Amino acid sequence: MKDFPKRLLVKLSGERFAGNGDTRDGVLNVDAIGMLADELLEVQREGVQLGVVLGGGNILRGHEIAASGIEAAQGHYMGMMGTVINALALQNVLEQKGADTRVLSALEVSNVAEPYIRRRALRHLEKNRIVIFAAGTGNPYFSTDSAGALRAVEIGADMLIKATKVDGIYTADPKTNADAKHLAEVSYKDVLVDDLKVMDGAAIALCRDNNLPLMVCAVEQPGSLLAALKGDVKRTLVTA
Repeated sequence: MKDFPKRLLVKLSGERFAGNGDTRDGVLNVDAIGMLADELLEVQREGVQLGVVLGGGNILRGHEIAASGIEAAQGHYMGMMGTVINALALQNVLEQKGADTRVLSALEVSNVAEPYIRRRALRHLEKNRIVIFAAGTGNPYFSTDSAGALRAVEIGADMLIKATKVDGIYTADPKTNADAKHLAEVSYKDVLVDDLKVMDGAAIALCRDNNLPLMVCAVEQPGSLLAALKGDVKRTLVTA
């Protein structure tokens, strides 16, 4: 990467908050959250302003709750509240490590988080606070991937990062297809046309329409997020 980004938006899945994804011992694993916090802090020490969007899949997914019989919009709102729980957990762990943070929620939960206001978010970033965006977009039927793309565009991020368990985008699922090939670079158009399943279509289209670079990388080992940014490990860059 020629120029290190000044401002990043990192999208973390909720499953990462349950450690290896097994929620039998609880939906929140403090050690796993601590590892993610360390990754964020290592990047911040490079002088990067950080925003974070969280999923809530370790607690519940709105569309899955809707499929169980609960009214769809209500199910999505329940999923948004799950992301608030994750945001508060991440905030606490980051602050225990000495970080200055703010949680901004798209749903009003004023006792525990500030309301999402774009100008307020920008001000926090300028003061080098890690801003954790909770409750998705605040609207049902939109994924937290779409929330990540939306917030990245709104705050003027130089890049959106989707931190996963896979080191980028492949032509097929590498877990089930030995012939799957890793793609170091790919266009937004190809992601949409080939249905590469990295993010939902609305999120990809929003990135494309605003010329926002997307990096997909694995955050499984200490230092892996910074290494991906520097290009020292496998990752995929998605651009126009």
